[in-house]
Amino acid sequence: MAARELGLFPLGTVLVPGELMPLHIFEERYKDLVADCMEHEQAFVLLYADDDGARELGTTARVAEVLERFDDGRLNIVVQGRERFRLVEVNEVGEEESYHTGEVEPLIDQADPADDASKERALELFRRLVDLTGAEVDEPEDAEEQLSFALAARFEFAPAVKQELLQSTSERLRLERLCELLDGAVEVVARQQEIAARAQTNGKVDPPAP
Repeated sequence: MAARELGLFPLGTVLVPGELMPLHIFEERYKDLVADCMEHEQAFVLLYADDDGARELGTTARVAEVLERFDDGRLNIVVQGRERFRLVEVNEVGEEESYHTGEVEPLIDQADPADDASKERALELFRRLVDLTGAEVDEPEDAEEQLSFALAARFEFAPAVKQELLQSTSERLRLERLCELLDGAVEVVARQQEIAARAQTNGKVDPPAP
């Protein structure tokens, strides 16, 4: 499949398909990038970047809403994750450009869908965690083709974890991994609530095993 040229936005977070994410745009080059994307109704690629540099695989982001415009050109926006792309080549910045663009190719999943049992387990863990935390989070639609991303978009996982999910090309393996993560989160939250309840009744706490 032919590569596309899109603007690049390295950031210390990971955006998964379907996720809504607020961004504060303050650097001049990214003001230009967002302005160009809005003018031409196109996406840019958000790449996770840390001290080791930017990753080669990211997600296209489209501006879903402009929340606030400041007099100095800064913006508060909400973007939505769309497709996953692999960065093939970073282009040189031209004289009239302020931000990098790159040649990117779509990342396609293998034909390895999750089974119904895994989907139901993931949804049960999602419901359990929402119930424990009291969070107001809508459950994904039954028809979600990529339930793993629909669920991952609803939790604040560490960037490295979300990048791991993003790079997997198997919905089955992604959902299995997500079940592990949600199961661990349910256990931690339930344990914390148990400790808090005991501390309130007799002042004694049974700490979790190391």
